[in-house]
Amino acid sequence: MMAPISQSVMGFDFGLKRIGVAVGDTMIGIAHAIDTIHAESNADRMNAVDVLVKEWQPALLVIGEPTYENGVDPHPVAHLARKFGNRLKERHRLPIAYVNEFLSSQEASSQLAEQGIKGRAQKAQLDAAAAQVILQSYFDTLRTAQILKARDAA
Repeated sequence: MMAPISQSVMGFDFGLKRIGVAVGDTMIGIAHAIDTIHAESNADRMNAVDVLVKEWQPALLVIGEPTYENGVDPHPVAHLARKFGNRLKERHRLPIAYVNEFLSSQEASSQLAEQGIKGRAQKAQLDAAAAQVILQSYFDTLRTAQILKARDAA
């Protein structure tokens, strides 16, 4: 049996004003918040993403796809998140995965609060932390699929 390949993965919490960014590794399966992009124009936002992609050299990009409270119906911003994903795919020739980001910001806020970061102090870190939650969700889903596959093969 071949050893698993370690690859960098980058996750995004796309927003109209900010884009949270996280990275992780497929072998370890743990996401880390790295940055929040604050840029007014789409060109500046994409240039900031380009710099991070060049630095981290991911094999895959994971983008949060917002839904309404039912966790199923796509939020109007979901269309823009898909458009963002399509642009990244064109620019970087990397595969894109979408993850339901329902409650990712609330989860990120809870995690920051557990670290003692509360209220207004969270604002600067919230989008990157939400990207971390999104990417971690992707890794957790991957891990669960691997466990089920191994169990079924046994």
